[in-house]
Amino acid sequence: MVLLLAVLPSALIWHLAHLQVIPTAEKGYTFLQEQGQARTVREEVIQAYRGVITDRNGEILAVSTPVKSIVLNPQRFDPEKTAVLAEALGLKTSELAARIGRFSDKQFMYVARNLPPHDADRILALKLEGVSAEKGFQRFYPAGEVAAHVVGFTDIDDRGREGMELALENWLAGTPGSRRVMKDLKGNVVKDLGVIRAAESGKDVQLSLDLRLQYLAYRELKNAIAEQGAASGSIVMLDAQTGEILAMANQPSYNPNNRSQIQPAQLRNRAVTDMIEPGSTMKPFTIVAALESGRYSPNTKIDTNPGYWRVGGKTYSDFRNYGVMDLTTVIQKSSQVAISKIAMDLPPEDLRDVFYRVGVGQLSGTGFPGEALGKLPNPRRWHPTERAALAFGHGMTLTALQLAHAYTVFATGGILRPTAILKQQNVPEGSRVIDVKHSQQVLNMLKAVTQTGGTATRAQIKAYPVAGKTGTAHKVGEGGYADDKYIALFAGLAPADNPEIVMVVIINEPPQEHYYGGEAAAPVFARVAEGTLRLLQVPPSQSPSQQKVVAR
Repeated sequence: MVLLLAVLPSALIWHLAHLQVIPTAEKGYTFLQEQGQARTVREEVIQAYRGVITDRNGEILAVSTPVKSIVLNPQRFDPEKTAVLAEALGLKTSELAARIGRFSDKQFMYVARNLPPHDADRILALKLEGVSAEKGFQRFYPAGEVAAHVVGFTDIDDRGREGMELALENWLAGTPGSRRVMKDLKGNVVKDLGVIRAAESGKDVQLSLDLRLQYLAYRELKNAIAEQGAASGSIVMLDAQTGEILAMANQPSYNPNNRSQIQPAQLRNRAVTDMIEPGSTMKPFTIVAALESGRYSPNTKIDTNPGYWRVGGKTYSDFRNYGVMDLTTVIQKSSQVAISKIAMDLPPEDLRDVFYRVGVGQLSGTGFPGEALGKLPNPRRWHPTERAALAFGHGMTLTALQLAHAYTVFATGGILRPTAILKQQNVPEGSRVIDVKHSQQVLNMLKAVTQTGGTATRAQIKAYPVAGKTGTAHKVGEGGYADDKYIALFAGLAPADNPEIVMVVIINEPPQEHYYGGEAAAPVFARVAEGTLRLLQVPPSQSPSQQKVVAR
């Protein structure tokens, strides 16, 4: 009994020491400390700062701003305070009460997301039990709808959902951290116990866009679509020598800072997702195939009499009977008869090979989400109408970006460099896809298109020569080609003597009285190109006498 009475106090002292003095091996706390901390100590996420997106000159296109979200614990919230909280949030009392009722068995719910800090602090100042706030970030886009399709946007949880925000999510997002805090029974932080893991901010991104040129392209495209009453449109502008995307605009667009009224169709970056038949803009590449065959030269004559030609049961006709013409005039007048005769004289594989070498039917490599691949047919047996139609861009599909990319070979002497949406530190090496001689010969032909007698005289601009090609294609409907719906295109280079930019303008469903590429798309090119060359401070390359001719 004496021994038992002696052991019992010792055991009691040991137990009390274990509870209050001796730390556990796992966490280094006593038992009672662990139990207390389990009820008061919490780990909170430290949101990582998302990387900034800028244009090539450092102008901000996307930046994160601090916000607070109001959260509520329905099991601790006094229902009698619902009206007070609803008034502070600008909500109907019945609406807020219904939302709280749906979460009555939960301990967490959001009642307002991403509020400006001063608005959230005003609600927290009411000191309602069960109401607290979470810190976070919300994306802001200074350029608004002007660069929306390229930059994209993030969702309410600050994750990329469109454009480069989505494509570069892993690069921009960063890594969240965590910290340990002590909270009271009302959920208020009473003590900061330190950072467990610091947040790592996302990396910044510098796009190849020039915001000045982006504004210019967007403004002119929007005005043209409104004036013509067209359904939609796109512009893509590339640096002729590096392949960088300097501007990319679409209509209709949307405001990424206010997406409450957005329609799904507005979100499409049409320049990279919408596939079109390029029409006559592909004729210069057919001429390349003819020159490569060795059987044709720029002076080769093509007899187009009597102004139409029948191939495989289909008749191709010109605007009028042009008679006998050389290859330059074929491009200048955009002769269907002549280009069809050339195509029927060439092996179809050779023609297709030229198209493939300049990127038709292939991704551009920019990494844009949802970019369309396009289609370049390669049948085992070519029907005569397929061969003829392929020569002027029918039977294939591509995007505005891919068409602009293809036209860069006329600016670089036949070298195709990859396109890029990120600013390049060095000019990519690229690969030769067309002989420099043939590239220069076709470029000279494209200059004639914008001169008197060509199909794109409205693409001329003061002080700078322009080279390019018009295109007009019937839209494809459920029953085949629509008779009353068109796509107007213009692909051009400026200045033509030493190209700085390559641009493609697409107008979808222009008015029926002015649906040709030279009427609907070429004037847009002229306005954008003239403003661009001035902003880039490109010296004028035409003499005063030439400027007067253009002015008339």
